[in-house]
Amino acid sequence: MFAADRRTKILTLGAMCFALFMAMLDNTVVNVALPTIQGHFGSGVSGLQWVIDGYTLVFAAFMLTGGTLGDLYGRKRVFLIGLTIFTAGSLLAALAPSLNILIAGRAVQGLGAAALLPGTLSILTQTFPDPKERAQAIGIWAGVSGMALALGPIVGGALVDSLGWQSVFFLNIPIGIVAFIVASRVVRESKNPEGRHLDLAGQVLAVVGLGTLTYALIEANNLGWTSPTIIGLFATAAIATGLFIWVELHSSSPMLDLSFFKNRTFAAAATVAGLVSFGMFGVFFFLTLFLQNVEGYSAFQAGLRSLPMTAAIIVMAPTAGWLAGRIGPRIPMAVGLAIVGVGMLLMERITPGMPYSQLWWNLTLLGVGMGLVMTPMTAAVMGAVPRARAGMASATSNASREVGGVFGIALLGAIVTHWFAKDLRSALAAFPLPAAVKEKIVTLAGQGGGTAKGSLPTGVDPVALHHAVDSAFVSGMHVAFLVSAIILLSGSVIAAVFVHRGALAEQPESRPAHGPGEAGELAGELVCEPAPSGAGR
Repeated sequence: MFAADRRTKILTLGAMCFALFMAMLDNTVVNVALPTIQGHFGSGVSGLQWVIDGYTLVFAAFMLTGGTLGDLYGRKRVFLIGLTIFTAGSLLAALAPSLNILIAGRAVQGLGAAALLPGTLSILTQTFPDPKERAQAIGIWAGVSGMALALGPIVGGALVDSLGWQSVFFLNIPIGIVAFIVASRVVRESKNPEGRHLDLAGQVLAVVGLGTLTYALIEANNLGWTSPTIIGLFATAAIATGLFIWVELHSSSPMLDLSFFKNRTFAAAATVAGLVSFGMFGVFFFLTLFLQNVEGYSAFQAGLRSLPMTAAIIVMAPTAGWLAGRIGPRIPMAVGLAIVGVGMLLMERITPGMPYSQLWWNLTLLGVGMGLVMTPMTAAVMGAVPRARAGMASATSNASREVGGVFGIALLGAIVTHWFAKDLRSALAAFPLPAAVKEKIVTLAGQGGGTAKGSLPTGVDPVALHHAVDSAFVSGMHVAFLVSAIILLSGSVIAAVFVHRGALAEQPESRPAHGPGEAGELAGELVCEPAPSGAGR
């Protein structure tokens, strides 16, 4: 497979793939455990949102800094530190006695992932200097990433049903230990500190801006959208975001190079990255709750039923890469987003008790659309900047995806929670129940506690009440799917108008000798390689 130093290369690749598998698996494996976690802790939807966003938010906020730390202090060192932090966060989450501790563990996991994930690609770039071997290694690396996303719901479902929700976190511990031992022995250290320094002001402002906005969106239904706390949080987020932009424009070593966004193809592709994650994270989140809490499937059964979507993504992604190499990324991106948007509109057909035979093809359609977008989107980002800047461009695209996922969970969760409570209160008006009992039902239903049958007066049909709860939740999902559809269809227009047809073929040819750009440069080569000279012009 590899020529010189074969053993070291294979072991290094294995360690990087192990760590990548662990970090990527946590994007989907936890979703199928959410209803069980909800029942265990008596959590509302906002608590479940924090279980997901506690990880994604910290991951997104620190990802750009993670790559810079590796350049400054050693990629192997930062990778091992990140791996240790991630594994420790997994242990904390698995042993969590309360929902708040679980969320804290997820945040620690996100911090570890932000340190280790950029290092996996950088270390492989240093380990495989030969372009052909490097392409093979990164191809395997990318395949492991897709496999982790696809297997997450199934692996998570099997673990939850047989060993409990804690097992989805315990799984990371042996993987992390093996990866640490192998990486510490075989990975060579490398760094490139020249001209780089930490953008501490930008990092602090990024955390404040993202954190306050996410907190406001998730907690607004509980505290009130017009409460002083929520208004203050929105104001803080706006001020922090404005200051972040100012700092990045004036920093000599910014964590986010805003000059990239002067290129309309880059700006459009980065926007699309966020929009696709917005829709995908939202679908995974609410589909899991629907399949288990409303349809009554076990965690494993729910994981199996989400497979058509993830499988379609895995199948379509390489096809879309080939297509982008032939005709450019614009058409696949625009068409893919349009398909996902239409798929979201068709999700409006979901009703309680709906046969799965009427749902699986809709999930497949969503997966086909997402798969069409992802690789051309990356190709457009990498083709829009000089190769010497490809490292930061790739990190910016990844950060955009994670931020989109954060807001997908936060905003769509706020929408579902609001409409669920509103529609349930409206439906309960037809039941001969005291006001205090109705409000208790709304509270318990929002926490996954069913219909509070023990509190029902004689003569109230518990089946009808249960149907009212399920219908209210599905009604909230419909609004969320409609919002997602509008956003994704808007993204299709953005891609069609602003992404240059020949973006892949126009990538500058200058190459850096070494440094943080190599990993991103290679990613660009992989997705662009099928393009013949002048393709897409």
